[in-house]
Amino acid sequence: MMLRLLAGLFALLLMAVPAQADEVRPASIDFTETTPGEWSLDWKQPVASPGAVQFIVPTLPQNCAIEGEIARSLGAAALIGNAQVRCEGEVSGGTIGLPELAGKADALVRIAPLDREVQSHRLTASAPLATIIARPDRWQVLRSYFVIGTEHILMGWDHLLFVVALVLLVVGGWQVVKAATAFTIAHSITLVATTLGMTGLPQKPVEALIALSIVFLAVELLHTDRETWTRRWPWLVAFGFGLLHGFGFAGALREIGLPEGEVPAALFAFNVGVEAGQLLVIAAVIGLRHAVTRLAPKAEQPALRFATYGIGITASYWLIDRLVG
Repeated sequence: MMLRLLAGLFALLLMAVPAQADEVRPASIDFTETTPGEWSLDWKQPVASPGAVQFIVPTLPQNCAIEGEIARSLGAAALIGNAQVRCEGEVSGGTIGLPELAGKADALVRIAPLDREVQSHRLTASAPLATIIARPDRWQVLRSYFVIGTEHILMGWDHLLFVVALVLLVVGGWQVVKAATAFTIAHSITLVATTLGMTGLPQKPVEALIALSIVFLAVELLHTDRETWTRRWPWLVAFGFGLLHGFGFAGALREIGLPEGEVPAALFAFNVGVEAGQLLVIAAVIGLRHAVTRLAPKAEQPALRFATYGIGITASYWLIDRLVG
């Protein structure tokens, strides 16, 4: 009974996994004052699939109006808009946002007045408008990017499956701690270095290699009859692949954008958010495995093998899709 329940839960999980396993790429609005009273409005609307999509124009403060034509273009999996805006008087106290946000979508708003600090806001489907404040504080940036980092690991299915496979591979609490710490340190290094422009890799090969790293762990999980070097030194494998996953995190963060003047705070909050989400995943996997071991010990190995094949098949599909797509 327990085995059937676990198999059913994992099957539902795999059906929920997006075929492309794209990173969290929210919509974005950039509202920048170029000269007193004159603003440039740029926004990006992600497109999940090809086809007819409604082009959304952001809502602006009541004392602001778009002048001239709206420029529209198609970017990488996104619709891009640009317009010139004139505002009479102060924009603080006014609202800006995307009221047509659907489902669980979110958006980032960056507002850059000429004579004040840049401020950032996070929009959600339940709160699609943000109030422009006169003097932003750093906590605003920290809150927004912490949530984005947490969502990134929880909704970025390729990173999520890597963490799940790593925890399933490592037996023993101390080994899990060492492997998770090595993975954290490694992806933090490449995330920071890439974001600050010190290094970088093309995103498409990185995404293919991330899928390959999951396939590698799935194959290692199947080798239960011998002591592989991955099982012997899991922290080393976690560190090596963590460097690779850091490039993936940096690519997603580059898509989202960083608030000018608050790059260190946003980068720190995003990374802490990723770690918070990662710890939640690790705790959930360890808890589930412990429960199976205690309640249905005979079901542990069959359930582990079922999960391994599911992870391997999913990652193999991603790998092929990213190589030929």
